[in-house]
Amino acid sequence: MAEHKPRSATKAAKAHLELVWTVLPQIPSVIRVVLLHILKMSEPSRYLELRDNVIISFLRSLLDQPKPQPISKTQRMTLQDPGIKGRIWVSKVSSQVPPETSVRDVLLAAIDSSKGQFVIADGICRVPDIISVEAEWTGYRAAAKRSSELPAISEEDKYAEMMKECSSDVTILYFHGGAYYLMDPSSHRPTTKKLAKLTGGRVYSVRYRLAPQHPFPSALLDALVSYLTLLYPPPGSVHPAVDASNIVFSGDSAGGHLSLCLLQAVLEIRRRGHSVIWFGQERAVPLPAGVAANSPWLDIVQSMPSWHSNHKWDYLPRPRDLADLQQPEDAIWPAQPPRKHLFIDDDFLLHPFACLHLNASWEDAPPIYVCCGWECLADEDKWLVSKLVKDGVAVVFEEYEAMPHVFAAILDKAPQSARCFDGWARFISQACKSPQDIQSSFTTIKAKTMKEVDISVKNLSPFTEEDLRKFAYDRIGRKSSFPNTPAKL
Repeated sequence: MAEHKPRSATKAAKAHLELVWTVLPQIPSVIRVVLLHILKMSEPSRYLELRDNVIISFLRSLLDQPKPQPISKTQRMTLQDPGIKGRIWVSKVSSQVPPETSVRDVLLAAIDSSKGQFVIADGICRVPDIISVEAEWTGYRAAAKRSSELPAISEEDKYAEMMKECSSDVTILYFHGGAYYLMDPSSHRPTTKKLAKLTGGRVYSVRYRLAPQHPFPSALLDALVSYLTLLYPPPGSVHPAVDASNIVFSGDSAGGHLSLCLLQAVLEIRRRGHSVIWFGQERAVPLPAGVAANSPWLDIVQSMPSWHSNHKWDYLPRPRDLADLQQPEDAIWPAQPPRKHLFIDDDFLLHPFACLHLNASWEDAPPIYVCCGWECLADEDKWLVSKLVKDGVAVVFEEYEAMPHVFAAILDKAPQSARCFDGWARFISQACKSPQDIQSSFTTIKAKTMKEVDISVKNLSPFTEEDLRKFAYDRIGRKSSFPNTPAKL
């Protein structure tokens, strides 16, 4: 009888073949970029090394296709677990589902009280199920080799071995990027491993629910459940309670959005004086030590000018018409009932928990770190920084000249990436150890020379609050409820 390949091997081979057929059409554009770079005939060649320029151009060509693949196919390709090898500890865990619905009730109340003028009056927020949220405890494994596999021990024992190598109490609650519909904690292990190594701490990397199957506020609920799980471990947890002063919310891109969204939800819960009934006990919802966001996606509807003006420096595709996402039909899209956005229902497109740059206040927030490049999201990130300063929040901002979106995770050989990880980790450590010493700073890191130049926060964003509201309303084709009144953000 003929031997049959294991199902997992067949599945992996199919995924690799899909990847090959996706990559092949991009080769001519890559060759063109190489030639223009060598001849110094492209603007990026003045700032970027050839290798980095090719990677950025390849990703741009790959992502900005006129005929996108079905959502489920693209999503499936990014969820392939590459396996766990090398200098990393991973302990896979999942939270218990609380017997009460209080965590969801409190979150929905915060969403409702924050919607203001940006949600249609009769808009009703979805009510997601409370589920068991999976996560990966990640730490650095110093004595391992690149080929080392995890020992065949229980997840609890893996956690215990990881903790033996932690030299600090830093705990990073990490949310991966991927536009809320792609990626997984397994795809971000290189990032979480590096942060664990640089801080001497550990990372709790969350497998939150993905859109379009689970739109807003499912991921936010999973994030809040994960935070409470750290603070107040349910029965059977492998970890003891973690003090909020040792927890920093962090993430990249959509994960940066989720970390800041969780912070805004916690702020609103506290403004309302609410607590949570959690496994039979009334629990406070404290602020974390800080938030560290790498290229956070704040403007969910992609309305700000840099989404177009910075395209030449980035690989992210230009925004498409929200009324026509041009995605082929498959099992998970279009949604039923239909909506314009993968992540959120139409009535809530401009809710300040979705479009974070429209929030009224960040007052009382802990210290916040934001970094970005010359990317499509630059306008919204710079606006956030200027808004945080106005609201009295300590903020550390780093802008990397000519760098694309989340460059530190993509251009792993670039010196800018090493500098970014150092700054990112340094802030996280300081937020836990001595937050009172964090002073607001605003820095540009020059390409190639790596020279650091102070910049004025007054010059970060040229836009007014009214500009932001107009951009957002124009983008979704909705008229403002207050056309003659400046926005109260």
